[in-house]
Amino acid sequence: MVANPDPQNGKVDATSTNIGRQGMHLESGCYTSRMSSTPTSRGSDSPLTYAESGVDIEAGDKVVGLIERMMRRTHGPRVLGDHGAFAGMFRLDYNEKLFRRNYRDPVLVACTDGVGTKVKLAADLGIVDTVGIDCVAMNVNDLIVQGAEPLFFLDYLGLHRQDPERTAEIVSGVARGCEISGCALIGGECAEMPDIYAEGDFDIAGFSVGVVELSRAIDSMRVESGDVIIGLAASGVHSNGFSLVRGIIDQAKLDLMGHYDELAMYLNEDGTPQTLGEILLTPTRIYAKPIVKLLRKYKVKRVVSGMAHITGGGLPGNINRALPDKVDARLSRKSWSIPPIFEFLGERGGIDREEMERVFNLGVGYVLIVRKTFANSVVQQLRRDGEDAFILGRTIKGTGKVKMVD
Repeated sequence: MVANPDPQNGKVDATSTNIGRQGMHLESGCYTSRMSSTPTSRGSDSPLTYAESGVDIEAGDKVVGLIERMMRRTHGPRVLGDHGAFAGMFRLDYNEKLFRRNYRDPVLVACTDGVGTKVKLAADLGIVDTVGIDCVAMNVNDLIVQGAEPLFFLDYLGLHRQDPERTAEIVSGVARGCEISGCALIGGECAEMPDIYAEGDFDIAGFSVGVVELSRAIDSMRVESGDVIIGLAASGVHSNGFSLVRGIIDQAKLDLMGHYDELAMYLNEDGTPQTLGEILLTPTRIYAKPIVKLLRKYKVKRVVSGMAHITGGGLPGNINRALPDKVDARLSRKSWSIPPIFEFLGERGGIDREEMERVFNLGVGYVLIVRKTFANSVVQQLRRDGEDAFILGRTIKGTGKVKMVD
């Protein structure tokens, strides 16, 4: 693969991977399974059943059993409560001195996000075990921008019909994402709504909570002229711009199951070439553990002055959110190589450079702004932790804008 070989990018086999859900339940408990549909036709004298209304209680119960151990794999001693409760519980700190986090002035950080129309591609291809990783990534990668440690995660699945094995396959990706990011999966909900979702379609979104010491929270006002901008490589298209991706596929009549010479360098673990669909469904890289580790290393000095998760809007539309009004970011396009998948999409779709930079991450999934003196050491530490880190540019005096230069 072009992306770093990493467990983050591997598919999760729901038949061999078990997680557990804190509080999943059918119409009762933290992990709910709700259904709604138009009643099916029946005899006038026969009583209407819940199943005829679209609610398959037995299928919901089966899902609970399939994913309980999946969820428990993400739990540590900070997770409290029983499976099947009405809500998940998470202890912010430990009583035991050995494990105490020592937050003196803790601030909770929360965010919510989904995977967007990438799920349509997953549904069409029948590859649903990786979008859960995407869902976790889109949340925790935002959390860590504030300097927060991800604590726990909950997800929401909207389904046409409850297929226990397929649902478990989706949730297995969520659990894997939580394991990669070091947070606990403590609940969620499945909503079976055939009136809303077409057969085979689904949606997934999530909600995450983290914590940061107030004095260590990232504050963009600390960014100064002369700071160094460091980029971390993306694993692929991640989870943004898929409406444009799907438009390119339709317009250029691309085959999602096909292989293209321009993409021959993308390989499966067994060495076989990946299809276009498999390349596009490569899960979003999760940067939580290396970023949290980096921030904890500097207990006194505040080396990192700003960060940005590169999502919709690309580099220009996200780095500007990490800048004060008195500083610009000057990025060199020559500082990194754009992965072949973006070149392929741009050429096949006839998309100009400005639009590509405005929509896609173009191979840079996360950005740190650090003090010049520490830039090289930060790059080296991130590389030791498995990240492809490189210097993108520097900050200069300005008005809070991002300037891309050749």
